[in-house]
Amino acid sequence: MKQIHLQQTLPQVFADFNSITSDVWHKDISFEKGKIYLIEAASGTGKSSLCSYIYGYRNDYQGIINFDKANIKAFSIKEWSNIRRSSISMLFQDLRLFKELSALENIQIKNSQTGFKKKKEIISLFERMGIADKANTKVGKLSFGQQQRVAFIRALCQPFDFIFLDEPISHLDENNALIMKDILMEESLKQGAAIVVTSIGKHIELPYQEVLKL
Repeated sequence: MKQIHLQQTLPQVFADFNSITSDVWHKDISFEKGKIYLIEAASGTGKSSLCSYIYGYRNDYQGIINFDKANIKAFSIKEWSNIRRSSISMLFQDLRLFKELSALENIQIKNSQTGFKKKKEIISLFERMGIADKANTKVGKLSFGQQQRVAFIRALCQPFDFIFLDEPISHLDENNALIMKDILMEESLKQGAAIVVTSIGKHIELPYQEVLKL
């Protein structure tokens, strides 16, 4: 997939608002493969909703979202499954981990669907992210910052043309944020993928080519 195109897209909950000031909502914009984007937003402006729309979890919006000229509202379950396995990776703000499973088990569920990473590569990511000693710990017992790192590793266990990260470093210190940045750049460059980061303030310091205000 080379392009995600939003045409006059707007959450239905905003439909009765008299005025929307945004670089994204109710505009004609595109995210292009290979570019790096930052979406800056205030709380309550639809940042996480945008991620859910693009991932197909929600469709309560007006307008059109196209993937390479195909309207995503027409996609079948099988088409969505293929897209989520090979084209779009998503790190949601609420992480969506299985808290009763270990950190490694959460990763293995995703990787078993894609076969994208060897186990030694996954362990290496745990080591680089400073959570190697937490691999066999149930996610529910980890801090939120540790869970963010687990969810980030999971997001890398698939091929992708676009990776979306919704406030990925909100609970990380500067050092761990820099490590995440380095890994993210390495993985995206390998695949020529686009990176889209959302933030309400604190964000990964990437070489953003476009900054949008939500």
